[in-house]
Amino acid sequence: MSRYGQFCPITRSLEVLGDRWTLLVVRDLLVGATRFNELSRGLPGMSRGLLSKRLVQLERDGLVTHADGGYHPTAACEELRPLIFGLAEWGARWAFGDPRPDELDPTVLMWWIRGGIDASAFGGRRVVLHVHVPDGRRCRYWFVVERHDVSLCFTDPGYEVDVTIESPLGVLYQVWEGVFELAAAARDGRLSLSGRREVLRALPLALRLSPVAPHVRRARAGLG
Repeated sequence: MSRYGQFCPITRSLEVLGDRWTLLVVRDLLVGATRFNELSRGLPGMSRGLLSKRLVQLERDGLVTHADGGYHPTAACEELRPLIFGLAEWGARWAFGDPRPDELDPTVLMWWIRGGIDASAFGGRRVVLHVHVPDGRRCRYWFVVERHDVSLCFTDPGYEVDVTIESPLGVLYQVWEGVFELAAAARDGRLSLSGRREVLRALPLALRLSPVAPHVRRARAGLG
């Protein structure tokens, strides 16, 4: 923990939150990640050892409780929500250009999308979504959406595919983050959607986007 040697609430806040990765751990806790492996998957550039250290620090500082095998934000952590998502809106307005290659990890994006799929939008039937990102390090993924579960598969699960999404990785990231609407990106030819008509109609409702997407849209509307 860095110390600044100034008696000021801002410096005290930075002593708790200013270390590298800490705010991103807080971000993921606030959007619902509770298990160590969930947090690790969402922060692939962070070693598991460092993640463990940051969680211990957050617990010691009263932002996290560790119980029943999971990590849970405290009231103090919840009060950071406006700050975290305020940073999202500021970043979208002033620091959010096109994605850089080093920011694009297809497997991380697929785990994020998995967590955002609302199975109820498909009416309780099994739906299989095939995602093809030709420029990704791994280029094919499958989501098997059941009534009470969504599985991310790295090999063909053997079920008939209902919808195929084919997209450059950067475009799919921008859809997830709220830069482009899914349907608009398809109409503009940025990505392609094919498959069963009834599943395609339900897809925009089923794919709940990143928690920062509303802030990105609001910021971009303000720039217009």
